[in-house]
Amino acid sequence: MRRNQQLAFIAVLLFITSCASNKIVDKPIVFNEERIALTKEYMAERYGINQPGIAIVPKMIVLHWTAIPTFAGSFDAFNDPKIPNWRTIVENVSGLNVSSHFLVARDGTIYRLMPETMMGRHVIGLNHCAIGIENVGGTEETPLTEAQLKANIWLVNYLSKKYKIDYLIGHYEYPLFEGHELWLEKDPGYRTEKTDPGEDFMEKVRNATNKFNFKPLPQ
Repeated sequence: MRRNQQLAFIAVLLFITSCASNKIVDKPIVFNEERIALTKEYMAERYGINQPGIAIVPKMIVLHWTAIPTFAGSFDAFNDPKIPNWRTIVENVSGLNVSSHFLVARDGTIYRLMPETMMGRHVIGLNHCAIGIENVGGTEETPLTEAQLKANIWLVNYLSKKYKIDYLIGHYEYPLFEGHELWLEKDPGYRTEKTDPGEDFMEKVRNATNKFNFKPLPQ
């Protein structure tokens, strides 16, 4: 399939899925040839995955917060294909900018930033199989809201009906997967300490979506 045909297919797919759910607003980040090339490079160098495209088979949903108080600021953090030079820890690993599939505003509006089956960079070691959901805020001044909680529960339900999701995790739980069959990060020194989206938030989302019988986290 040629590049133009691929883009047309993605556009149709996004249109269909947005029609299927009027709770999701499509607001794409820049996903140009440069970002695709950087993503393929990341997959090859970090995970040893060499494939023609950047498609993933989602097996996991990872919940995050942006620690940025506004939607505009959060969106801008993901929009550019290349990572800004002030993010020294992750910049030294790859020039690919961080990204997530969804961004939930503080009023609970769900924005889709990129197709769910293309790889984003949001969780060490697991990007190749994970759908990322970012939530605006998460600071002491801008804690996650009840509207965001309801939106995350709805979105986890939506995605778990659409894909065979085995795991639902908070970003802070990703180190538990080191040594797991899904873990592919090659650099043993590349780890960051995370607390998002908070244990209380995760417990509430898990309790509301336990009908899916997600697999227990590795111990």
